[in-house]
Amino acid sequence: MKKSVLKTLLLSFSILVLAGCSSDNDSNNEVIVDPPTQYDPLTTSNVTTYMVDPSATAETKALFYNLKKLAQTKTAIGQQDAFNSFYQDAGGDSDIKKNTGFDPAVLGSDFMFITDKNNNEQANNWFYQQEQKITADVKAAYAKGIINTFSWHLREPNKEESFYAADMTPEQKSTAFRSILPGGVNNEWYKKKLDKVAKVILNLKGSNGELIPVIFRPFHEFDGSWFWWGADFCTADEYKKAYQFTVDYLKNTKGVHNILYAFSPDNSYTTSEGYLSRYPGDKYVDILGMDNYGDFNNQGNEGVRKANAKLKMISNMALDKVKIAALTETGYQITATTSPVPNWFSSNLYNALHDNPTFDLQIISISYVMFWNNTKDGYYVPNGTVSNAGDFKTFSLKTKSALLNSLPKMYEMPK
Repeated sequence: MKKSVLKTLLLSFSILVLAGCSSDNDSNNEVIVDPPTQYDPLTTSNVTTYMVDPSATAETKALFYNLKKLAQTKTAIGQQDAFNSFYQDAGGDSDIKKNTGFDPAVLGSDFMFITDKNNNEQANNWFYQQEQKITADVKAAYAKGIINTFSWHLREPNKEESFYAADMTPEQKSTAFRSILPGGVNNEWYKKKLDKVAKVILNLKGSNGELIPVIFRPFHEFDGSWFWWGADFCTADEYKKAYQFTVDYLKNTKGVHNILYAFSPDNSYTTSEGYLSRYPGDKYVDILGMDNYGDFNNQGNEGVRKANAKLKMISNMALDKVKIAALTETGYQITATTSPVPNWFSSNLYNALHDNPTFDLQIISISYVMFWNNTKDGYYVPNGTVSNAGDFKTFSLKTKSALLNSLPKMYEMPK
């Protein structure tokens, strides 16, 4: 028996024991973080050994540690733009809170408008106003104990009008990505974009002046070719170099030490070898992620099995590498022409995230799951007024689900 398999089996047994101590109906249950064991080498004192940034702030180290330990008993539930994107434009609390009474455990944001060419940092500028709104949301989320994560729909370096490859000429698609690499014609342009990212992250501070930790997942869904950084437009080596340059520039050149870095392809990979084909290395990645909409697109039990196998794959790698595993984006959008799938949240998604004997699924450890944002005309997370509201609420109350009310203190290292 391989050592990694033995570790997985032994850890799985301990997870089963822990999971049996809580109730599906106990929405206020507190997560118990057990002391490390020989099968989980992470400790409060050696945490930076497994992190990208050895100089990470205390709160960032605590976030890494607590996310890793959380997955043994819970999966945190979050949503992109939860504080300002609502179904039918119904403002106020997030749609998650409207439904469940509790805030999300994860808030997703984006650097897209923040780094837009039209953001002149003047008070009357719409893009700067979006920057101010986003940063205010991040600070409010942190104050509540919510986990913050950023994606980056960076517009291409030629006209800076779109992040979709379909909007570019063949020549632009073939040259854009490699042009931002060191020595490329747009490397200085890219560094200025990173300067803005660094400036914003270094100004995210809590009430005591401490830097707010954020998860950053640059160049996500790179295995597809809908974005200009997609697989058709750069080699594996070029992708790795861009990712490594991004991390090194922020960490070493700009001195940003409150970031956890997420590696986040789409759902095309079914083997660890495939998943790691564009992996920049353990020194550059804190979180092994995956975006997956396709397997949940009304494919029933077969889709659940596919999704579970892929999540198990990254969970196993995270166990071996002492990293964090996450479902970094998912969802099934409901619109006027797309009806809800019965029990999509409480059965399909929950069974994919966790073990379930009915489906002969495997035990996995996923730290968080994030749904995409709601809009006026469609939703990924039901508020309290729609037909599948009960399904989501049931999902949120299950033993291994966590909204904010059942998160531990993510920014404090356990005593």
